[in-house]
Amino acid sequence: MTASPVSAEAGARATSRNDFGDLGRLVRGEGLLDRRYGYYAVKISLTLLALVGGCVAFVLLGDSWWQLATAVFFAVMFAQIAFLGHDAGHNQIFRTGRANDRLGYALGGVIGMSYGWWMGKHTRHHASPNHEDDDPDIDIPLLAFTRGQTGDKRGLVRWTSKHQAFLFFPLLLLEGLSLHWSGIQAVRDDEVKHRRLEAVLLFAHIGIYLGAVFVVLSPPVALAFIAVHQGLWGMYMGCSFAPGHKGMPTYTDKTKLDFLRKQVLTSRNVRGGPWVDFTLGGLNYQIEHHLFPSMPRVNLRRAQPLVQKFCADHGIDYAQCGLFKTYYYVLRHLHEVSAPLRAGSAPAR
Repeated sequence: MTASPVSAEAGARATSRNDFGDLGRLVRGEGLLDRRYGYYAVKISLTLLALVGGCVAFVLLGDSWWQLATAVFFAVMFAQIAFLGHDAGHNQIFRTGRANDRLGYALGGVIGMSYGWWMGKHTRHHASPNHEDDDPDIDIPLLAFTRGQTGDKRGLVRWTSKHQAFLFFPLLLLEGLSLHWSGIQAVRDDEVKHRRLEAVLLFAHIGIYLGAVFVVLSPPVALAFIAVHQGLWGMYMGCSFAPGHKGMPTYTDKTKLDFLRKQVLTSRNVRGGPWVDFTLGGLNYQIEHHLFPSMPRVNLRRAQPLVQKFCADHGIDYAQCGLFKTYYYVLRHLHEVSAPLRAGSAPAR
């Protein structure tokens, strides 16, 4: 399973068929696009209850190096809240976009992420997954996901791209800070719809978070807590996002793909039971999620065998493997892409 440009000829043939309409009718007939209010009521309540419990434990434990254990707990909780924000952004929770957005802004405020910034970025990703020019998720300065990107690297980013397979996981430790900073930049540059609301939420989060940490903890413990919490949160988020597309085929405007094949051929599922569903927040069903973004997370498991069989019947490659195997594919792809940099040359775009 190596990443390569999708065949333009195959794409041209694919556009002549309306297979997605047939698949959509099959999925709707099973009721898999219906809202799951009970599931989300329980999921959100338990998640927020666990978060509150963690805050109480943080205060009661006080100034102790054992707080590094609570930092690990909060890293997991921030990721789980981010997954719920992702669900809200795709209108999976409530029937109306306004209700989902209200929840999304609230959850973003809890973890210090700009919901508006993320929505804009993520919408572009869903419209053009693994498109070499249009997908923001493969436009990361410190890394190169295509051979063409290696030619643009200079200085430090050229060095990180050259060794990206070895640096990939260490760099994910910075992802949490990157998510915070990107939101702040978007608000500062007036790139979000509700700028004032987002500014209040972000700065309230910063004030409460830093205030609580430095009031309860001594400076050395506080700094260690922040490093562990933010680093592991970023690692968790990156390890959840990477399996879905990294190492899968990329394409350009020259490739003509219909919606079904564009989403399936650039995505990868992760096998596993309920623990994988929980750990990855439903992102392990990347193919089904990209085909039906508004499908409630809990329904993706039921949709998976339907979509897989449909793809098999229509001769469409359906990528799926175990969790650790996905990271092997990601790292192998990064290593292969950066080969020209290690050889001392890189193709010009």
